Amino acid sequence: MSSSTKNSAFVFIKPHAHTDLVVQLAKDGLAAKGITILSEGVLTGEVIDEKKLIDQHYYAIASKATILKPNELNVPVEKFQEQFGLTWEEALASGKVYNALDGCAKLGISGDEMDTQWGICKKAKKLIKFGGGFYCGLIEMEGKESIYAFNGFFMSMREKFTAPGTSIYYFVVEFDSAALKWSDFRGQVLGPTDPAEAPADSLRGRILKEYKELGLTGEPNVGDNGMHASASPFEGLAERMNWCGATLEDDKYGALLLENGISAEFIKTGSVDPQVTLPAGGKGSLFDAVEDMDATECMETLKAIAALN
Repeated sequence: MSSSTKNSAFVFIKPHAHTDLVVQLAKDGLAAKGITILSEGVLTGEVIDEKKLIDQHYYAIASKATILKPNELNVPVEKFQEQFGLTWEEALASGKVYNALDGCAKLGISGDEMDTQWGICKKAKKLIKFGGGFYCGLIEMEGKESIYAFNGFFMSMREKFTAPGTSIYYFVVEFDSAALKWSDFRGQVLGPTDPAEAPADSLRGRILKEYKELGLTGEPNVGDNGMHASASPFEGLAERMNWCGATLEDDKYGALLLENGISAEFIKTGSVDPQVTLPAGGKGSLFDAVEDMDATECMETLKAIAALN
């Protein structure tokens, strides 16, 4: 059977749900649906923090919060001045502009405390949205110098993955697209984002129903929903490159895309979900454009998008 008929995804148990019993439930649940586990392992919060793995995973948001410095961001200068009453150049020169990670260090606060401050500045209307996943807020804390921070809301989410003693358990999995469609892999095997809406026999549905017996300390919800799985074969490739250090040449799907004329540059640039020109017209998220497609359809769509970008 050719590799083009195989779907390969990256799946992980989130830190709040990482217990031995959940690992076993996941293994049994995947096997019961004919899904093969190719590799598996643990990544600690310390490694996730040091290598910025969760930051790369949520790149569109995290690039502004932790990866890029403010002077590297494409800030709409007129919107910034209109909101805060000083020019972007003046703000940078003042030394009071930080990404959220550096802002936490500057203020001596945790990610959860930054999230609280973010809510305060939002309520006070001292926050502006520049675009999807791109925000700046004026953080004013008593006894501390005020700062402008980008995407402060990300830090609380990040801390769940990077706090000392936390870890994820991951699987690289493969399944035959003729036997299991990607949409069913996500909707029926994993279950939807809100575990309360998940089928009772799905992984997220079972983790919600059995969370106490499985050793979880709190009831799963939309944010802490037990598990993650790639939304498409392309997203799976991007996640294997990030989390597992896979290379395009050694990854079966990566090699398939290269063999079919999709350039390494396009794949690597696309792995952080950029806005692209779409075959149907207009621009949109690359990940959204191939969501829930099986391997062959995903590859053909990527070829069409690559030809336009």
